[in-house]
Amino acid sequence: MKKICFCLFMLCISTVALAQSLSGTWSGKLKAGSLTLTIVFHFSEKTCKMDVTEQGAKGVPTEVIHIDNDSVSLAVPSIMMTYTAKMRGDSLEGTFHQRGFSAPLNLKRGEEKLNRPQEPKLPLQYTTKEVTFVNTDAKTILTGTLSYPTDYKPGKRVPVVLMVTGSGQENRDEELFGHRPFLVVADWLARNGIASLRYDDRGYGESRGDATKATSRDFADDAKAGIKWLRHTGEFDKVGILGHSEGAMIAFMLGQEQVPDFIVSWAGPAIPIDTLMQQQLSMLYSAMGVQKEMLPKTAAEAKKMMLGQFDNEWMRYFINYDPTEAVKSTRCPVFALNGDKDMNVPAEPNIAALRTLLPANDKNKTKIYPGLNHMLQHCTTGHPNEISTIEETISPEVLKDMSDWINSL
Repeated sequence: MKKICFCLFMLCISTVALAQSLSGTWSGKLKAGSLTLTIVFHFSEKTCKMDVTEQGAKGVPTEVIHIDNDSVSLAVPSIMMTYTAKMRGDSLEGTFHQRGFSAPLNLKRGEEKLNRPQEPKLPLQYTTKEVTFVNTDAKTILTGTLSYPTDYKPGKRVPVVLMVTGSGQENRDEELFGHRPFLVVADWLARNGIASLRYDDRGYGESRGDATKATSRDFADDAKAGIKWLRHTGEFDKVGILGHSEGAMIAFMLGQEQVPDFIVSWAGPAIPIDTLMQQQLSMLYSAMGVQKEMLPKTAAEAKKMMLGQFDNEWMRYFINYDPTEAVKSTRCPVFALNGDKDMNVPAEPNIAALRTLLPANDKNKTKIYPGLNHMLQHCTTGHPNEISTIEETISPEVLKDMSDWINSL
């Protein structure tokens, strides 16, 4: 009996030891057909979370199903995925399973350091400060970073840009696929005489508020509160909005209400969203090799497909939204730009619509950049799976054109 108890005791010790030795971050590459995905697990004493860098997935709850003296089994029920592995020194050697697909996945301790040469290095050559503003109607408290231009002195009125992220809850840097584009933009603007405010979306990061039933209109009201706060400081002369994707749609919502002094639209939609989704799905699925007969042929088919996958308040509002009236009613100066390899918001139809719809203004500017994707990076195919593998965060030409245009107003 003592021998059995001793064996059980030793087994418990080895299991605890393995759990402790797993603590920390592990990462590795998963080959799935032509794709290579970076899988990252973050183990703590009581929890495990997973990231998939190329897909922008972060902090996905992961269940630890089993641990013994040299092996571990994990599961992510939300995506029907499992991972089983054995520890070999400082490595985990195992197999990834998902919906009938299996492939080797070996992990090393630590997280692969991505090279992002455009991100600013400390110490910064300009002043930043943490700020909060409130959307009183929705009782949301938004927290962000206000960056002042290099050599800024109190009393000097400078232009300021409020940055609005694309769809999905994101932090103030619009962190996606291992890139932080709004951080890069804020740095560039500060070094070119322009202030900026970027903030965590409601219910995300340091911001508070209920995002579970929020629509694009609700997020527009949050941005409107940011504009109001910037004006109230009295520090800035022109207060504009830079919106990316859905963020640009939100910028035009506020443009219709004559809220901003100028708008920078990055890959912003200017056609009915159900039509946009039909174009987007056709481009993305074709690039993935989906058979032609499986692609949505009409806006109605795309709407049905999207609502079948994501039937929530945000999607119902978004898929039924038509931005044309908002664009037609925007009288402030607009700089609208797209990349010609954008698969999310195809450049030609949307820029053409903007050129037609925007009221005449000699300060308006539209531009389609060759070779740029939805994130405004130089790319090969434009497919979202490329984004994290590209070291460039934003095309330098886009950054320069944007700051030159703002400073010319």
